[in-house]
Amino acid sequence: MQNQSIREIKQQLASASTSEARSYIQQLEEDPRKGVQSLLKQYKREQEKKDELLAMFERMQEYEREITNQGFQCIAGLDEAGRGPLAGPVVAAAVILPADTTLVGLTDSKKLSKKKREFYFDEIKRQAIAYSIQEVDVELIDEINIYQATKRAMQLAVSDLSVQADYLLLDAMNLPIEVEQTSLIKGDQKSLSIAAASVLAKVWRDRLMEKLDQEYPQYGFATHAGYGTASHLQALKNYGVTPAHRRTFQPVKDYIS
Repeated sequence: MQNQSIREIKQQLASASTSEARSYIQQLEEDPRKGVQSLLKQYKREQEKKDELLAMFERMQEYEREITNQGFQCIAGLDEAGRGPLAGPVVAAAVILPADTTLVGLTDSKKLSKKKREFYFDEIKRQAIAYSIQEVDVELIDEINIYQATKRAMQLAVSDLSVQADYLLLDAMNLPIEVEQTSLIKGDQKSLSIAAASVLAKVWRDRLMEKLDQEYPQYGFATHAGYGTASHLQALKNYGVTPAHRRTFQPVKDYIS
């Protein structure tokens, strides 16, 4: 064992099956080298993290499995991005995932790094049976209010799916449509389908705000995505209201001349 270099040990751990790794670790625990013991601790931490993600992955499919057992076949998760900002559209997504999805580690988009969100954005689209992303612009938000605009975006997402959903899982929302549905508080942390929708909506909206940032560079939309940060409020004070702002929102109303 001690004839192996630390690099060789690392490679062997990476390629070993679960049973092989278990036996190998027992041998490594007897290795007196500090580098080996440090590597072993790192490996165990990584395995614990993988186990936690797998457990979360299983837990976040409980609602989907239960609904499937009731006879439903096309369960769509729905979520939105952009209810709170002072500018930009509200975006909603609907996603129908297959039973054999491999989206381990997927959770609420707000809990993921930008890099992870971008990765899952592509993977969700690749694996999904069907998905739809819809937006409602600031003009309609101001006309019908943000709550109704969010509902409108979600209804559009459901109706635009290439495969008709027979059940909906939503994050703290109900839709006035003739489809069976369940509303879950913090649903994007409880349902894989809702989490998938949250990622699609978040990434899509962030990209829209990056485009707005190019159009109105002094407002910093790419950084704060339209939320009421101190820098955003200062920009409103300095430069006024743009067509991208929600005019019925405070404090945007205060800066309309």
